[in-house]
Amino acid sequence: MESSSEYTEISEGRAKIRVPNSSKVFYNPVQEFNRDLSIAVLSVFSEIHHNEKLKTRKRQRSPNENNTTQVEPVKLEIGTQIESGLEILEALAATGLRAIRYALEVPGVRQIYANDISKTAVQIMNQNIEENNVKNLVTSTLYDAAHVMRKRQFESETKFDVVDLDPYGCPTNLLDPAVCSLADNGLLLVTCTDMAVLAGNTPESCYAKYGSISLRSPACHEMALRIVLHTITNVCTRYGRYMEPLLSISADFYIRVFVVIRTSPFMCKTMSSKISTVYKCRGCNMTTLLPLGSAKSDSKNMKFTLLSGPPVDKKCEHCGFPHLVGGPIWTGPLYNTEFLTKLCDYIKTEEAEKKFNTIRRMRGMLGMMQEELQDIPLYYTVPSLTNTVHCEAMPLRYFFSALVGAGYRVSSSHCAQNSVKTDAPQSVVWDVIRTWVQTHPVSEKRLQDSVAARTILSKQSMTEIIFDKKYNTVPKSLQGLVRYQQNPAPYWGPGTKGNSKQKVALSATEVECGTDIKGSK
Repeated sequence: MESSSEYTEISEGRAKIRVPNSSKVFYNPVQEFNRDLSIAVLSVFSEIHHNEKLKTRKRQRSPNENNTTQVEPVKLEIGTQIESGLEILEALAATGLRAIRYALEVPGVRQIYANDISKTAVQIMNQNIEENNVKNLVTSTLYDAAHVMRKRQFESETKFDVVDLDPYGCPTNLLDPAVCSLADNGLLLVTCTDMAVLAGNTPESCYAKYGSISLRSPACHEMALRIVLHTITNVCTRYGRYMEPLLSISADFYIRVFVVIRTSPFMCKTMSSKISTVYKCRGCNMTTLLPLGSAKSDSKNMKFTLLSGPPVDKKCEHCGFPHLVGGPIWTGPLYNTEFLTKLCDYIKTEEAEKKFNTIRRMRGMLGMMQEELQDIPLYYTVPSLTNTVHCEAMPLRYFFSALVGAGYRVSSSHCAQNSVKTDAPQSVVWDVIRTWVQTHPVSEKRLQDSVAARTILSKQSMTEIIFDKKYNTVPKSLQGLVRYQQNPAPYWGPGTKGNSKQKVALSATEVECGTDIKGSK
């Protein structure tokens, strides 16, 4: 990054842009990981999209041909306009950096539209587009973001293949036009930076913005992801469409989701089985889910039923406290396993190694997602469990080894350190804590002051628990990689809207990912 009295020059990936020091056009260098990951996702998606179009054309030319015919993957070129390639809209482009990087680094592109409502932003964008020699691929537009999407919906024969929404704060006012302007099997990319709202600090604001009640809990970051996915699902089903997450991540101060939008009124009906209400105990933070419906298929038909509730007693069976009710949230998968495998294979290539500054973190986070239990919504954190009973902290490897030894599956979550996803019942989780307390006793004073701790520890453990000191919680495939981000610089966060000076003060090298943090936050 170079600065002069008039402008700041920013280099990221293969792009170089200039941002006038006097402007208030939004640029956040700490989002480089977001942009790198988006380019990797689009690179993999572009090849899938191109091959699907080839299959469709082949079927149209030969109607009697077997639909299972394999089509060899096509090597798509970067920087060359391809007629069957992706039409991409970056609805809130600001400096144009992301759109320019898409043009310079994503193969198989037909056209990229970089839109912003600010005349100053579009002027800066046009200069950056020209200086990066991508005028053949990138077109700037000066519209309100919703307007440019509605224009494509109503005034064009074709729709966008990709829509990227990366606003400052909440994106929900743009979801409706985005879903309507996407082609079938199109990709929607959404960033949310209002984590205080999504993580439970202001549940009433979360309901107003996302149509869901957020709850403060140890698993708040994953719950934030699932709230946003529920909101997108809710928008899609209004139009006979549904969404499938390709990738959903919680990183730093934001969340980012990549979802495919498809049309199927029948599949819309199945979405109720993937949406749940959340019951959270006020004393011990245990969460219980109640799906809105059930969808079961036999050899001929799909049967839809409603479920009875609530799934919990009036008071928590573990500590005796009442429950808070939150949600609804998405409880289906957070990612597509096949797509994630292709993405992980892509970032292992030499091309990706040279292209991305944040490659170590990408490999660590995506590799960790491959290890996550896909069918277990939400997670525990060991510090939260031990804090509930006021006992000495337990090493994560002890907790993992105890659950594995008892015959249950276990993994970490990419959303939080010291996190535990497991199919073990809640009673077994507390048996692990009770066994730990036997050798690490809690003081009588602390027990007297905490009704929840006293109630939990007064119960007898029903599970044989064995701790293995040598158990390794990090798979060999992830050892040496960055799994959790340290705060790399002062003023780390989303920055202040419209104030570019402070945000540009952090260089891309300063925000490169660090090493794992030991211990809890």
